[in-house]
Amino acid sequence: MPARRHDLMPSVAALLLSIAMPAGASTLERGNGPEPSTLDAHKCQEVACGNVLRDLYEGLVTEDARGRLVPGIAEHWRVSADGRTWTFRLRDGLRWSNGEALDAPQVVASFRRAFSPATAAPFGELFDALHNAQAVQAGRVAATALGVDAPDPRTVVFRLDRSAALPALLTLPIAFPVYLPAIARYGAQYTRPGHLVSNGAYRLSAWTPQANLIVERNLRFHDASNVATARVRFHVTEDAAAELQRFAAGDLHITEAVPPQPLASLRARFGDRLRLAPYIGAFWLGITLTRPPFADGDCIATPAYPRQMAGDGLSPSRSGCLDRGHALRRALSLAVDRDILTRHVTGFGEMPAFGVVPPGIEGYPSASVHWSGLTQAERERRARDLYRAAGYGPRHPLEIELRYNTSTPHRRLALAVAAMWRDVLGVRVRLRNEEWKVFVGNRKRRVLTQVFRGGWIADVPDARNFLVAFGSDGPLNWTGFDDPGFRARLAKADAARSPVARSAWLHAAETRLLQADAIIPLYFYTSKHLVDARVRGFEPNALDRHASRWLTIVP
Repeated sequence: MPARRHDLMPSVAALLLSIAMPAGASTLERGNGPEPSTLDAHKCQEVACGNVLRDLYEGLVTEDARGRLVPGIAEHWRVSADGRTWTFRLRDGLRWSNGEALDAPQVVASFRRAFSPATAAPFGELFDALHNAQAVQAGRVAATALGVDAPDPRTVVFRLDRSAALPALLTLPIAFPVYLPAIARYGAQYTRPGHLVSNGAYRLSAWTPQANLIVERNLRFHDASNVATARVRFHVTEDAAAELQRFAAGDLHITEAVPPQPLASLRARFGDRLRLAPYIGAFWLGITLTRPPFADGDCIATPAYPRQMAGDGLSPSRSGCLDRGHALRRALSLAVDRDILTRHVTGFGEMPAFGVVPPGIEGYPSASVHWSGLTQAERERRARDLYRAAGYGPRHPLEIELRYNTSTPHRRLALAVAAMWRDVLGVRVRLRNEEWKVFVGNRKRRVLTQVFRGGWIADVPDARNFLVAFGSDGPLNWTGFDDPGFRARLAKADAARSPVARSAWLHAAETRLLQADAIIPLYFYTSKHLVDARVRGFEPNALDRHASRWLTIVP
């Protein structure tokens, strides 16, 4: 069978690009944390796959090295006066990595695939402003009813039911165009090397499970001549201490994390190669609210409930009835000393957290638990009061499992929290660590989990991004939180006519979530990496995204 024309082009294109390529092109060795759970852009829900997918694909909008929004496959866009209609104009001559043309109808078809019930995209709920997005995901209407259309081969139009910051959302993997013929031919195996067709700065060339993943420069990328690094190897580095040693030995140019160690010694050892920066992310422990012992509804008589707790959302009824599950959740949260965790366990400038939304989001006053102003000794006294009121003590200790994904920092933190619960309350904690894919599956199903490692890294710098998962029974609501009052406040925020009113309603929703003790906030992140001195273009940014196309290795 004769080869198609686009299959004959790579050698010629490679020759031309090699002549024009900037100096310093080589292989960039990157630590990437756990094994990516998937390379299906529409199903990615964690940093490990997001890092790779941002190299393989490009959406309508992308980000530069400093995290600023810049044109992607769309050369420009405009929005209507009411903020509900967005029109994007594609670049001329776009190509997939196999040489085939990429046009607006394919972008639209990809969006319909992303929101179809069969895809079950975990980030679909972030696009709830898109017309019919939720109805399509739920299977109530056909995918063709989704509010995205292509009036011509170079134009994509989105229709929203309310105003939203759509360009920022379009930088997420769920908004990347995927090559549908490969999915039709290979099914779930379309993400394997030789099958995956992409449109970004790189293409997938090799994937060795639990070892590394290699991408090479995509010669059909519209800006290929400015992609200096020809090859990138993403290494699986679940053990942060081992990752550091590989960096010190020269095996890695960039680490995904830095293990907990005294900051002064790390600075003395690595100097300017240690990169710390503010990062819009929150780390918390989730609590499964749909099963005992933490589910609401178990009302216990407790006339000894301390009077000083009146007005805190836990006060018993006039009959002396207290909700056992809620009391236990509050006791566990009060017993954690966040100052010790951030000073001695994490140790990279993290901020103790008493809320869900991190500081630094413009125009949003973060909420916090009402008891954040107490001393740690006062918190621990109240924790013991609640623990006893819920019917637990030395003769009947609470026994729970704390589940986390395999990682040195997560293990250290889990050990520290378990020790605090044991020393303050007498709780018996079994630690369960799991490989990332197993952990993600168990957390989503809410069957085996009791207390688990949670948290959220901002997809967009918006307080709503940290709260919306708790407003539905979607795949990101790992706790099973179900509160009409919270959902009503989110709806008020969505309907608000001014940024001030929107922020106020989001603040009210966050406060409602914190009062329910559905999660245990621990700290707000900083980004932390080791970066080889030869790497240029690694810029700090609030979302800690560092696409390889902006990076260069110099001699």
